Amino acid sequence: MLIPALVTALVFVKIPVEGVNLLFFPKFHATLNSITSVLLVSGFFFIKRKNIIAHKTCMFGAIGMSVLFLLSYVFYHTISEPTKYGGEGIMRPLYFFILITHIVLAAAILPAVLLTVYRALTNQIPAHRKIARWTFPVWLYVAVTGVLVYLMMAPYY
Repeated sequence: MLIPALVTALVFVKIPVEGVNLLFFPKFHATLNSITSVLLVSGFFFIKRKNIIAHKTCMFGAIGMSVLFLLSYVFYHTISEPTKYGGEGIMRPLYFFILITHIVLAAAILPAVLLTVYRALTNQIPAHRKIARWTFPVWLYVAVTGVLVYLMMAPYY
């Protein structure tokens, strides 16, 4: 609950920064989401082949990329003005559908990721598998749609 509240508060809190080009942040965020996606799929691939060490490495990498993304995203939106989507026609409702589902699922997935990791680290493997079946596709959706949102917004930055 803390993370969604913090991100929501960013709408109201701005720290003015002048003379600094912030345009690299959105591309950086999309890159982090892309890397997260690749790590998630790789981790899935490795666990299906029972390569637990490679699976753990990928999953901790995905967690690291997601933490870096969240910290950078919060920082960026604290110091920058929002960019408005300028698309028209069918692209407009499609963009907002992707954006809204991305935001809602991003807020929802954090506790699930933490619980999934906790169950793995405490060797509760059956419980880990049970929740990971839900966590993995939602986390992957959030990472991929983060990239899609960037690609759809890129002309307006």
